[in-house]
Amino acid sequence: MRRLAWGLLGVYVVLSGAGVALLAQVPAVELERVDNSFVLSLTFVLVLLVFAVVGAVVASRMPANPIGWLFLGLALLEGAYELAFGYAHYALHVDALPGAVYAAWVANWTSPLSPPVLGLALLLFPDGRLPSPRWRWLARGCFAAVVPVMAHNGFAPGPLAEFPGVANPLGIEGATFLRSSAVNAVVTAVFLAAIVSLIVRFRRANGVERQQLKWLAYAVGLMAAYFAVGGVAEALLPLDGAGESYAAGFVFAVLVCGVPVAAGVAMLRHRLYEIDLVIRRTLVYGALTATLAAGYLGCVLLAQVVIGADSSLAVAASTLAVAALFRPARARIQAVVDRRFYRRGYDASRTLEAFAGRLRDELDLEALGGDLRGVVRETMQPAHVSLWLRSGR
Repeated sequence: MRRLAWGLLGVYVVLSGAGVALLAQVPAVELERVDNSFVLSLTFVLVLLVFAVVGAVVASRMPANPIGWLFLGLALLEGAYELAFGYAHYALHVDALPGAVYAAWVANWTSPLSPPVLGLALLLFPDGRLPSPRWRWLARGCFAAVVPVMAHNGFAPGPLAEFPGVANPLGIEGATFLRSSAVNAVVTAVFLAAIVSLIVRFRRANGVERQQLKWLAYAVGLMAAYFAVGGVAEALLPLDGAGESYAAGFVFAVLVCGVPVAAGVAMLRHRLYEIDLVIRRTLVYGALTATLAAGYLGCVLLAQVVIGADSSLAVAASTLAVAALFRPARARIQAVVDRRFYRRGYDASRTLEAFAGRLRDELDLEALGGDLRGVVRETMQPAHVSLWLRSGR
């Protein structure tokens, strides 16, 4: 199984590498006409390479867990797509090679198969089993969703979605029902149901499994935050150039790579219990960044509109104000996060601070021992507490 897992990783590298090499020979203007680019294709290849590597590691160490094999299958689908996509563009725009139309057809129906496969992986995370037998219908739905997707993209008449200038060579005349939006609705419903299964599993989990689910929830939460912030930023500051679009796409690609990495860390249990610290720091510094950015913009606008200062002076004054607010804002936000999301640790910290204050003034050894036992019970919550003091000689 170990050789098979790493062999499939090698197959993906060969397929995607050949596709990217062919696509690199196609003039950029030809790709822009169909709203595709070499940079976009290369980004997808690198993202799926992360899925493939994590899948190979998990499958080689945990061959009974299907999630590693699903990640590898997801990567192989992308590898087949990249090879077909690159070959079709090369044959159509650079050198007339046989089978260009059919290569375009293969690229057209392999590209949308990823959501059902990824949905099945989410459904089985982290132990490779369903949350309960009641979820069997969703597992079957992940497989069943592949059928309408393949039918829609493989046999719908008319131009191919990936190649608008190429008519579907296997399109069935009169089968216009295959173009129904219900196909996308089925795939979306299956994927959302898989996410709901994770929420249900998290509410029932405890111990190790709960920590594993936190890793995946953290990665998915970062992607959700990206969409939320990106939507607001696009509404307020529309992207004007390709540079901003590529930067946003790069950030999104990094966040997508975080999903397989988080899943791999969780399943292999590598530094599993550090997720609480990671989430805590993300909440603190994310809120701190948003607060300081809003304060900075507010100070600049206030200086320019109300006071009438020039732009350079307004920026300098705003920078100094934000720098002065950094430490108190960080302390305040961390206190709020700890009090709201890490109440037990927050209470323990307050208890230790209070005990340290009493320790400086307490002279009675018996009272001090009682206080120490009370602190241990409140912070550590052990089943039994005993205090042994060595008598002086």
